[in-house]
Amino acid sequence: MLNVAIIGCGFMGRMHANVYGLLEGANLVALVDHKPEKRASYSDDFGVPAYETLHELFEKHPDLDVVDVCLPTYEHKDAVMAVAAAGKHVFCEKPMAMSLHEADQMIESCANHNVRLMIGHCIRFWPEYVLLKKLVDDGSLGKLLSINLTRYGEFPTWSTDNWLAEEGKSGGGVLDMHIHDTDYIHFLLGEPSTVASWGNVDYRGPSQVFTTMTYPGGTIAHLEGGWNLPNHTPFKMAFRAIFERGAAIMDGGPMAIYEDGKEPAIPEFPKMQAAGGGNISDLGGYYHELAYFVNCLSTDKEFEITTPQSSKQSLATTLEEIRQLKSR
Repeated sequence: MLNVAIIGCGFMGRMHANVYGLLEGANLVALVDHKPEKRASYSDDFGVPAYETLHELFEKHPDLDVVDVCLPTYEHKDAVMAVAAAGKHVFCEKPMAMSLHEADQMIESCANHNVRLMIGHCIRFWPEYVLLKKLVDDGSLGKLLSINLTRYGEFPTWSTDNWLAEEGKSGGGVLDMHIHDTDYIHFLLGEPSTVASWGNVDYRGPSQVFTTMTYPGGTIAHLEGGWNLPNHTPFKMAFRAIFERGAAIMDGGPMAIYEDGKEPAIPEFPKMQAAGGGNISDLGGYYHELAYFVNCLSTDKEFEITTPQSSKQSLATTLEEIRQLKSR
């Protein structure tokens, strides 16, 4: 049984706390947040003590195994390095960091202190996207010809002190939200041959991007994502994958698989209720990624679905998308 603490009592901290309450291999023992009202609220909700600093946490819980970092992106590097220095394994929310240099520092620190690091790219674990990966890998519908990945919505106003609105802290909608699909396309198809991006920048930074990637086998990927839509615009995540002998589509409804001469197939996935606001009502990928993390630590298995290096690679491509859209 792994003893886990969460640092950062925001939307993602609540999602992760919900998951740890469902996992048999993990025991949530503490929370950390610098805001007293959040410490009080989350401590009441989850029945564990809450502290103001990591120093207090480590002092009170010497038997801690893992710290789950759900802080704003600009605080990831310092928090991960502090946790690693304390000899605790680290789960850190995406995006990994604000720069590749920070990502390298995080990887090096965890290696030097002999602790494991995993970045929370949950779409690699989201059931519909997992099935899409299987369809691509097993070739049951033939070669993947093209894929569209879409993720957009209104600007998320729920961040503490509105940190998401500051480009220097969040990287804008492209780094904070669109990186989900950039990471997933790396998982699905590997490194692209070409990347071409256009987009929009507003007072919150790079807020919307349209990227086309090409691959050695001829597959074309088009990614759209961001948060520059008006208030009350519904959040949307969708994909349309076209194969030689069929298609897999998730767009405003359940995933459907289409093949000529057959009725559309609607796969069924279990739903786990998520509470706490934000744009996600299903624990889905959050549960599966943390279950994977806990299982790998408990059984001393190497991370394969996602690694610190793959997370750095996705960060590098997203930063290149941002560079291109700003230069046009």
